[in-house]
Amino acid sequence: MLPSLLGFAAALVPLLLLLAWLERRAARQREAAARAELDDARARGSDQPLAQHPQIDALQCVGCGLCVKACPEEGVLAVLDGVARVVHGARCVGHGRCEIACPVGALHVGLGALAQRDDLPILSATQESSVPGLFVAGELSGIALIRHAIGQATTAVDEIARRSGGRSAAAPVVDVAIVGAGPAGLAAALRSIEQGLTHVLLEQDALGGTLLHYPRQKLVMTQPVELPLLGRLKKSEYLKEELVELFEEAARRFPLQVRTQTRVESIEREGDCFVVTTRSGANGDEVGEVRARHVVLALGRRGTPRKLEVPGEELPKVAYRLIDAALWRNADLLVVGGGDSAVEAALALAGQPGNRVTLSYRKEAFFRLKRRNEERIAAAQASGRVQVLFRSDVVAIDRDAVTLTVRERDGLRTVTLDNQQLFVFAGGTPPFGLLRAAGVAFPPSQEAAAGAPEPARTRGDR
Repeated sequence: MLPSLLGFAAALVPLLLLLAWLERRAARQREAAARAELDDARARGSDQPLAQHPQIDALQCVGCGLCVKACPEEGVLAVLDGVARVVHGARCVGHGRCEIACPVGALHVGLGALAQRDDLPILSATQESSVPGLFVAGELSGIALIRHAIGQATTAVDEIARRSGGRSAAAPVVDVAIVGAGPAGLAAALRSIEQGLTHVLLEQDALGGTLLHYPRQKLVMTQPVELPLLGRLKKSEYLKEELVELFEEAARRFPLQVRTQTRVESIEREGDCFVVTTRSGANGDEVGEVRARHVVLALGRRGTPRKLEVPGEELPKVAYRLIDAALWRNADLLVVGGGDSAVEAALALAGQPGNRVTLSYRKEAFFRLKRRNEERIAAAQASGRVQVLFRSDVVAIDRDAVTLTVRERDGLRTVTLDNQQLFVFAGGTPPFGLLRAAGVAFPPSQEAAAGAPEPARTRGDR
């Protein structure tokens, strides 16, 4: 018996050694690939996070790689030297699955050092700005993820309820004016009802806010969340249309005081309340005001779409968002921009029968795309489904054509394309002017660049 066991062990040892060697070789290959990816991220400039991102405690991390596997955005994380590292930080959208997957609590998703970024308002733990009674939730705080925005909004309203002490404001003053009817704004309104606070929800577009700007069938939520009054949502993933439908259902079931097509012009202090001046109507010529004890700003960072500032941009064929690519067939289309939104729009349009799609980007290459968008646009370019013009700028827009210049080694080349529709994805101008005019403080470096902010004005300061 013993000899046979010894023989089996002798045969097993080489096999175990071979498996160990193969594992070490695979680990070295993974390490080399991760280092090459990090070098590529640094070269592209995509290694630096733009907003929320994983923060890793290297002393606690055991290098298991579960966070890497859990992340739905490929390339954000990798294991290097036995520790998880952020590789493509710009690709992180804050899903938080990596934080849940970590078995030792070595990782959490947040702003980290970016909390001091100079384009984010200074906020307290309850989301209150430097102006007492004025709160900020959602994208303006630097957190773009829906579940975080909902949490911030409910935190702000809970603080407002605590200060109100169960006493509602006397009409015509409301307890809280909420600006923006996206996920954060809706959560703030529902929480206000739950807390017995009077409210008004102001939205320049329609219920859904920034969600309405997303393409049709876009996946907008990838983790289960809980909304005030509605409770925990049934699914962990929602498409844009499904979430907007959920919002509309909430408006039918609960007494939401929503005013759509209403743009906020200014927020000023008058005595112990805020006066929120609005514009509404087809031409924006109806001026109104809302008086509120507190204000929750739940606006998106996109703000006003950035224009190209070229002749012909006022033509009706120029759009700054794509809602439904299926509306376009057998058309010559131009998409301007180099981010994920522009690339996704170009790919969606190229997927419709007969379309001839060109993508114009002012830089020499794509820098901060999600990995799957990088691969898809490269394949579309190789197959001829999308023509990509790098180092190009639109210089003129005509009724049936568009003119661009392309920077080449020997100078500028002018290109004229047939065109029935032009989609511009050049980002937007965030609503920082509204915040500054209301007295909201930003970090000192931003204030120095923009000039010292005015103190919160009152109507007597005019």
